[in-house]
Amino acid sequence: MVSSPAEAEVVVALTDRLALGRSNLANERTLLAYVRTALALAATGAALPKLVASHPVLVVIIWTLVGLGVATAGIGIRRFFLVRRQISDAS
Repeated sequence: MVSSPAEAEVVVALTDRLALGRSNLANERTLLAYVRTALALAATGAALPKLVASHPVLVVIIWTLVGLGVATAGIGIRRFFLVRRQISDAS
């Protein structure tokens, strides 16, 4: 229990610092989720030619999946840096 205003201020400062740390960790986890999704999309596109016969529509699907993977990675990286800047501005 906090017995003085000075101790209360220390507790609030510590709580704020811990909250910023949790926010940074959550931001990193979100980036990893974006990267994992991007890799899954690109890997699926890369594996399709080995699994099924070649077909013109398949080529479009493959390049669409690879493009979506690259776009997902780009969005995730951009979001990571934007949120990181917002978190550092809040501190």
